[in-house]
Amino acid sequence: MIGLDTNVLLRYLVQDDAAQSARATEIVGRLTEEEPGFVSLVSILEIVWMLKSLYQRSRQEIANDIEMLLAADTLEVQNEQEVYTAVVALRNGSGTFEDALIGSLGVWRGCSATLTFDEDAAKRLHGFHLA
Repeated sequence: MIGLDTNVLLRYLVQDDAAQSARATEIVGRLTEEEPGFVSLVSILEIVWMLKSLYQRSRQEIANDIEMLLAADTLEVQNEQEVYTAVVALRNGSGTFEDALIGSLGVWRGCSATLTFDEDAAKRLHGFHLA
C-alpha cells in the first residue's frame, strides 16, 4: 500500500494542471486492489475544503467527487463508512461534510452524543446535542 497526499488526489480529481494532473492520473492508474492507495481522513477533509473554497464546487459536485474516491477498488479510504455517511449528509443538505464526519466518527467510536455550540448541526445531524 502507498499513501496518497491531498495534492495528488486533488490533481487527479480536478485535472487543472497539465503536468501534475497527468502524473496523478498515472499514479492512480498504477494502483491495484492488491497494492491500493491509502487515503487518510485528513486528506479527505482537505479535499472537501479545497473543492469548496478554492474550486467553488457545489455540494453535489463535492459529494460526487468523494463518492468516486470511495467507489475506487484501488483506493483504501480511512473510515470509509463514516466518510460515506458524511457524503450522504452533504448531498441531502442535512449538514456540512465536516460536521457530519465528526458525528459519524463519534458514533463509530461509541460516543452517546456529539456536543456542539452549533445550533444548526444540533438540529440537523443525528447524534448532535447542544452543549
